[in-house]
Amino acid sequence: MKQGKPAVFFDRDGVLNIDHGYTYRQQDFAWMPGAIETIRYFNELGYYVFVVTNQSGVARGYYSEQDIDILHEFMNAELKKHGAHVDAFYYCPHHPQGKVERYCMICNCRKPATGMLIQAFQEWNVDLEKALLIGDKISDIQAAEAIGIKGYLFTGVSLYEFVLKSIFDNE
Repeated sequence: MKQGKPAVFFDRDGVLNIDHGYTYRQQDFAWMPGAIETIRYFNELGYYVFVVTNQSGVARGYYSEQDIDILHEFMNAELKKHGAHVDAFYYCPHHPQGKVERYCMICNCRKPATGMLIQAFQEWNVDLEKALLIGDKISDIQAAEAIGIKGYLFTGVSLYEFVLKSIFDNE
């Protein structure tokens, strides 16, 4: 079996984009400072780049799964202009207090559960020992730890500076 590739998992809202609350429209989307450079950096290092994001706005009836897909296509189109890309987007549309019945549930994909991470590991040849997750909430870090990868809590302003200082200075 061939050796897997390293992977970085990013939470979306609050890490890759400024979290305005339930972001799903292009006109409301604003990249976090340093996010594009960070994704390109990981691309250049040979990492898979994944997004794992809780999107309870679907369960709450604020927007649809199609709206999420459209926004993620927009994000990758913008990244392409800068020589970067996300390999795959994973999202959880569920929430136990949702208003849309088919999404109103406790699931195995909503972080801190590991379903989105497990799905990525099943679909891609990831080296688990060289995988990491960057999130802005404790639930992100809990998901990383539950699956056995390193989690980094992003609390800064520039994602690129955070990555250089917090991740690559420690190796």
